[in-house]
Amino acid sequence: MSAEAATVAPAEVLADLAAHHDADLAALFDLIRVPSVSADPRHAADVRRAADFVADRLRAAGPLDVQVHETARHPVVTATWRGAPGAPTVLVYGHYDVQPPEPLERWTSPPFEPTVRDGRVYARGASDDKSPMFVPIGVVAAYFRTVGRLPLNVVFLYEGEEEIGSPSLAPFVVAQRERLRADLVVSADGGMWRADHPTTMISTRGLAALEFTVRAAAKDLHSGRHGGGLANPLHAVAELVASLHDRDGRVAVEGFYDDVRPLSDALRAATRALPFGDAGYLAEVGALETYGEAGYSTLERQWYRPTLELNGMWGGYTGEGSKTVLPSEAHAKVTCRLVADQDPHDVRAKLERHLTTHLPAGVALEVQPNDHGAFAYRIAEDHPGLQAVVGSLRAVYGVEPWVIGMGGSVPICATFQRHLGMDTVFFSFAVGDEDIHAPNEFFRLHRFAEGRAAWADLFARLPEAMADG
Repeated sequence: MSAEAATVAPAEVLADLAAHHDADLAALFDLIRVPSVSADPRHAADVRRAADFVADRLRAAGPLDVQVHETARHPVVTATWRGAPGAPTVLVYGHYDVQPPEPLERWTSPPFEPTVRDGRVYARGASDDKSPMFVPIGVVAAYFRTVGRLPLNVVFLYEGEEEIGSPSLAPFVVAQRERLRADLVVSADGGMWRADHPTTMISTRGLAALEFTVRAAAKDLHSGRHGGGLANPLHAVAELVASLHDRDGRVAVEGFYDDVRPLSDALRAATRALPFGDAGYLAEVGALETYGEAGYSTLERQWYRPTLELNGMWGGYTGEGSKTVLPSEAHAKVTCRLVADQDPHDVRAKLERHLTTHLPAGVALEVQPNDHGAFAYRIAEDHPGLQAVVGSLRAVYGVEPWVIGMGGSVPICATFQRHLGMDTVFFSFAVGDEDIHAPNEFFRLHRFAEGRAAWADLFARLPEAMADG
């Protein structure tokens, strides 16, 4: 934390957070020990146990109305306090479920036993999202213990299905619209771009996906007996995949860019000013050269432009050695990352139309739509909530934060915006390099204290920011 920090959080709140740091960190470790793997039915009881743990911590934080709501799969935990008439209401979002820990043999320490090494805690869920979502609970407790109230109204919404695509969230949000009513969503899920500089995000990309199969004969055939007389589905899939882009890396699907907004000169200038170079990036990921849509930088393509990627292609014989077979079918999986105003259903329909139009002779096409879709999200650069987040990060770290885009998808942003009319700002103190979803996931422990100071500041800063906005 910068010695020059000029936080607007009450001094007694910050002192209380420091006094309770070790006890709260121990409680966080207890939550991390719960293997709340939402994808595995064998862990359903553990997911429930994590929900109950979170609910108990919220009840202990102060006079919050805490409820554990049943859904078709895993519980949603909410907590509300509306004791600040005239002040804005923020909805704090996070998730307590985690990814499966496999492969277990690649972990240096047990995945559900938080292990501290070199100022980091290693465990599944430590970064995504248990440490970040746990931080604001302690901040609320510190406010109630010291000044007896919060400077704004607050609604917590912690779900247990984020790692499986949040299938119960949209129906829950619609059903609980009045309970969740707020002026702004502050997401404790997400992550900063780099460990050495504070960041928040202005946008996330959407997602459209499908899988397709190309078939020729009714069964695999001998390539000597039938080769040259029938179409080869692998060749056809390769031809279809090649037709999806032009030579300049631009997506060749008709209408793909129809709803894409041009990048503003200000956004492009701000992106160019970031300390990023292609050479360093290539060294980091071990690639030969960058590639993508001509006319845009690497970061612009990764954050602010739509993409179409082949995620898998298979068919025929893939075992060791040779097998002279003419395969009967071949398959491919495709995903598109989308930007603001693109509709994933519309893009998927255009992609299917392209495949049908460009299908080679002699084969039949079957498309299996994937329901894993999401709208992109973008918040206005002058949004008062975003400016408050920037102010809190500036106060705690003593430097000007970077406001960047995110290449990935965060479906909850569009869910809140479409169903509740609420914008979302990101306020996570995880970092993108902390091996989330991978073995040896970790969280930097100094960010626990920094995050608590920043959340305390944000709660104090938002009422004035939202009033001015």
